[in-house]
Amino acid sequence: MNTNSRSESYAAAGVDITAGYRSVELMKEHIKKTMTAGALSDLGGFGGLFELDLTGIAKPVLVSGTDGVGTKLKLAFLLDKHDTVGIDCVAMCVNDIICCAAKPLFFLDYIACGKNVPEKIAEIVKGVAEGCVQAGAALIGGETAEMPGFYPEDEYDLAGYSTGVVDKDKVIDNRKMQEGDIVIALPSSGVHSNGFSLVRKVFDVENCDLTAPLDELSGKSLGETLLTPTKIYVKPVLALLQEVEVRGISHITGGGFYENIPRSIPEGLSAVIRKDDIRVLPIFSLIQKAGNIPERDMFNTYNMGVGMSIIVPEKDAEKSLEILKKNGEDAYIIGRIEAREERIVLV
Repeated sequence: MNTNSRSESYAAAGVDITAGYRSVELMKEHIKKTMTAGALSDLGGFGGLFELDLTGIAKPVLVSGTDGVGTKLKLAFLLDKHDTVGIDCVAMCVNDIICCAAKPLFFLDYIACGKNVPEKIAEIVKGVAEGCVQAGAALIGGETAEMPGFYPEDEYDLAGYSTGVVDKDKVIDNRKMQEGDIVIALPSSGVHSNGFSLVRKVFDVENCDLTAPLDELSGKSLGETLLTPTKIYVKPVLALLQEVEVRGISHITGGGFYENIPRSIPEGLSAVIRKDDIRVLPIFSLIQKAGNIPERDMFNTYNMGVGMSIIVPEKDAEKSLEILKKNGEDAYIIGRIEAREERIVLV
């Protein structure tokens, strides 16, 4: 740790340089767990280095994604629990990348805070590292910015960026999609990281009891349920892509079913989804009831229990389910592709 660098004047303005050094030391043990063969850089340099292994990739295409955790962070502040939101940050990036069939290679995070508390920063990065392990990506760099007067002392923002690689000939091409293809659902772990502005309004989270067990949530508290980290789908989807021709993947985030599933559907075709087949999680029923929210708005805001949809040929549907279940996903069928003008229809 650098013990030479300290500015009393900067510290008087609210920025403690030495706290930054301490944060780096505390997070090193977590970052070490994410190192893959391509990761070349040690923490503390000016850039993250990654050596590309292009074995078996004839036409390499880099695919990048960036996102943040959003106002779900308010729950972390209220509960003083910071070791899982990093998983959300990674998930929101790598789950997008995998929709193109790209394997995530590395990840970088950005934490902006009102006051650098090294132990808290290390907890945040612990979650980021766990997300990277789940995605098979190396955490090769990041930035922590202490910004007094801009953020409250006990608050922070968290965002990230990831890059993956895919052979150009293996990028998912939805032009191959046709009538009769099957829509498969991968279950979500909960609300994931979208729609929390509405969640916070519905439950008035700043003034409600977030720790009391609720019968509607099988004895779990509202806070625990809402902070459940976003599921990362990279490894099971990569396993599926090795054996089946996948014709479309959608990461169901903000905008829910109506916005995200159509992004994987070509013009002239529609994903016809059977609402009765969707395994809606209890938290969504609770949100709808507490907020008196119309059903369509729920499906246009939340994942409703489906974090990702995958479209495969009908002949490969059962095989796809078997592969996904073998890789830890309790996948199931929720619809099929039909020739219609609307890109999605819920029946």
